Amino acid sequence: MEVSITQPDDWHLHLRDGQLLHAVVYHSAKQFGRAIIMPNLKPPVTITAAVSYRDSVLNALQGNINIDFTPLMTIYLTDKTTTNEIKLARESGVVYGVKLYHAGATTNSQDGVTDLFGNCLPVLEEMVKQNMPLLVHGEVTDPEIDIFEREQVFIDRVLKPLIKKLPKLKVVMEHVTTMNAVKFVESCEEGCVAATVTPQHLLLNRNSLFQGGLQPHNYCLPILKRETHRQAIVAAVTSGSRRFFLGTYSAPHDRKLKECACGCADVFNSPVALSLYAKVFEEAGPLDKLEEFTSFNGPDFYGLPRNTRKITLKKTTWKVPESYSYASGSIVPISAGESLEWLPYLPS
Repeated sequence: MEVSITQPDDWHLHLRDGQLLHAVVYHSAKQFGRAIIMPNLKPPVTITAAVSYRDSVLNALQGNINIDFTPLMTIYLTDKTTTNEIKLARESGVVYGVKLYHAGATTNSQDGVTDLFGNCLPVLEEMVKQNMPLLVHGEVTDPEIDIFEREQVFIDRVLKPLIKKLPKLKVVMEHVTTMNAVKFVESCEEGCVAATVTPQHLLLNRNSLFQGGLQPHNYCLPILKRETHRQAIVAAVTSGSRRFFLGTYSAPHDRKLKECACGCADVFNSPVALSLYAKVFEEAGPLDKLEEFTSFNGPDFYGLPRNTRKITLKKTTWKVPESYSYASGSIVPISAGESLEWLPYLPS
């Protein structure tokens, strides 16, 4: 059995830099036509750095045949971002979004926003004028808020007031994890608010963090939630709704930084993402809706043309490697050592 779909794009991807970039970028480029590249490096990616970072991504792919991959860059919203930077970002032709992290939300987010409305309102208003999407890591960072409730509190404290104040701002709520987030996205005007969904949040619930012992390679932020939330997300993405689209949130860390006393959050899923998405859609029933989620909804929201190339998913059992080695160590993917039943490949 084979399923042929329009080549997907990844609307949320972390490639890091240096040796890690060179180790992981091919896994994305051999499957996805384009990817929104996250800017949380050290230092954070600004408009000046975006072009240079794009060149680094493309240089890391040199010599790979049958690869046609376009990195879509983002810049990091900080308390010091200016309206002129937003104008320059739009004029650059390489920047497609501005990423909001509240300070301390996730990896390398220490430079994030401390007061969105107090420090960034003019920038957000300029983004409306420039039709520049705001990509949000939708969690508050208040340590007094339960880690499993931070997405809902972010919706109430930040997103609802933001949409009310700037109803024409294009917003992508990244990696939604709860039925509350699904309901919020569905309540907003279509074409203005959308959401990306990861394979891990579609397949795993919070039990997956602890079954058989602590599972560091399933640990990500936003953290996995209850089974009822997972089911709500699966129902949303397999419904045919145009508001949800593929964003892997693949974010590699070296094995030694995951398997340690205070391990890093994030999941590396690029090598298996399409296989896992296909698994979700097959189990839910509407495999014929996979292409809309993976290949149509994202470019339609961003106002970009859909890809014309095709990719084939073949129903065949294959085993996920236990790890991927690189010069400084190794990276463990989600589902390491497991057998999957969908294998994607680009026809020659």
